[in-house]
Amino acid sequence: MGSSASKTARTLPKEKSSWAGSRTPLKQDGAHEMRRPRPLAFENKTDAVEADGKDPQFMSKLSQLGPVRVDHHMRSVRPADYVQQMHRSRLQSEVEALPSHSTQNRLLASSLSELLEARKTVKSQAELQALAEQYHIDVTQLDKLAKFINTPSIDESTIVRSTNQDGEETLTMLASWVNPKLEK
Repeated sequence: MGSSASKTARTLPKEKSSWAGSRTPLKQDGAHEMRRPRPLAFENKTDAVEADGKDPQFMSKLSQLGPVRVDHHMRSVRPADYVQQMHRSRLQSEVEALPSHSTQNRLLASSLSELLEARKTVKSQAELQALAEQYHIDVTQLDKLAKFINTPSIDESTIVRSTNQDGEETLTMLASWVNPKLEK
């Protein structure tokens, strides 16, 4: 990485190395030399092969360990009840989250955010009732919830634009709590 000026120049050798091309076979009049492949293993076991295969330390360690002891009273591993309960509750949660099976007064966070944002533009109690029915929530529950939870809104009159020394522009504004203006 970096510019090419910071790198050392690569110099190539002027003469051909003695090992260059040593892997490529020399061709003699287009005929290839037939070589007998080297055997991969001895065809007959010799005494040297037998001696190499023996490992006296390994055999002495095995005899020190003795025979294997097997515990026949082992139990099969079963998942704990709390893991099964957790799995069941996750399945139930997924079934309840399906759009075809909506429950009363239960919403996903994204749906709740959409509902509270749409609530800000409602003009009448009838519109509020229709919005609550669309999201399968009681109007009384929605009113109780809206006392404590709302989506962020910006007070347009408090927006201040400023530029710092580097020329970066920043916006500063105040958030406000917006309730619907219902006609009575």
